[in-house]
Amino acid sequence: MQKFNKAAIVVATAVAGLVLAGCGGGGTASGPLKIGSLLPETGSLAFLGPPEFAGVDLAVADINAAGGVLGENIEHIRGDSGDTSTDIAQQTTDSHISAGVSAIVGAASSGVSLTVIDKIAGAGIVHFSPANTSPVLTSYADDGYYFRSAPSDTYQGAVLGQLMAKDGHKNVVILNLDDAYGNGLAKYAMAAFTGTSTNIVYNPTAAEFSADVAKAKAAKPDAIAIIGFDETVKVLTELIKQGIGPNKLPTYLVDGNYSQTAYKDLPAGIMKGVKATTPGVKPDAALQDRFLSIDPTLTDFTYSAESYDAVVLIALAAEQGGATDGKTIRDNLQSVSRDGTKCTTFADCKALIAEGTDIDYDGVSGPIEFDQNGDPSIATMGVYLYTANDKADAVLEEFITGDVPAGE
Repeated sequence: MQKFNKAAIVVATAVAGLVLAGCGGGGTASGPLKIGSLLPETGSLAFLGPPEFAGVDLAVADINAAGGVLGENIEHIRGDSGDTSTDIAQQTTDSHISAGVSAIVGAASSGVSLTVIDKIAGAGIVHFSPANTSPVLTSYADDGYYFRSAPSDTYQGAVLGQLMAKDGHKNVVILNLDDAYGNGLAKYAMAAFTGTSTNIVYNPTAAEFSADVAKAKAAKPDAIAIIGFDETVKVLTELIKQGIGPNKLPTYLVDGNYSQTAYKDLPAGIMKGVKATTPGVKPDAALQDRFLSIDPTLTDFTYSAESYDAVVLIALAAEQGGATDGKTIRDNLQSVSRDGTKCTTFADCKALIAEGTDIDYDGVSGPIEFDQNGDPSIATMGVYLYTANDKADAVLEEFITGDVPAGE
């Protein structure tokens, strides 16, 4: 998976002094494995931060309880990603490079990852997101250093489009925020929908959305999908105001706006019947309890399992490769994810590696089999139904597992 990027040479040169000053960068690291996180403590996806950090920290605890990697405990250096309206991700990435990490887990936002991917790859550090879904990242020239445990939106888009068609809709409007995530997911949803679709792209930082919603209303849809983040509350408020809210038209959400409780302040019962698609399986009660042991305040577990698996896969790649540098991890990640003896915990997989066995880690988020681009080649999508305004009351309609379609 050598997706060579000439620009990465420039980035590598630019950070060389920083790397050397930081006791060895990802390309030359030795000793204990250091993993930096680049996850949202602030910004439009801050609601995803707690479950993702819990996933990372639980994995670190389990790995160290099993003897660590190559006989030494691994270290998690926590870091905020912010969002695309700030340069927090750049600052955190620079700090991680200086600290000598070999892998960075994050960002949650595809747009944020795209702002730092060149810098991370250029430093010879594995860039592993538990939540990025933009198709743009599939063929990005990252010299093979980028991986993700969430599927490309070629899959979620296909599921969303097919779901709306299966529900009998013929004329839908898709409202999406203007970034790599929103535009990519909307594109593949429209491609999979068999009826008429109207795409309305909006500025997520706009003060209000009356003009965007007026365009949606003018299309006279029989259903509406909203692809966004925390600004979705304002979009829904305007839809309700103009008479095309969820109480009037079937409404669909996605992973970016499903995982929040902000809808509790909308009119009572307005979200009943809204459907949402989100990648991955829902952690069972036992796994939720384990995440709660790390963070007792958790109310949402979205991408917690994917974050856990990201850390375990990184650790297994280092264990199998016999070194903790970024290049070794990169070169072994695909191997530990597929085409070997199945194992489901770090401890069991580590024991098999010690015996010289080729492993295939199936994680708490389900099977993960990396293709040549560092993308999962198979994935599971959940479809959830709101029964009240609070996502905690949503019920699972179905899980859909299948091959992830290739992007363009």
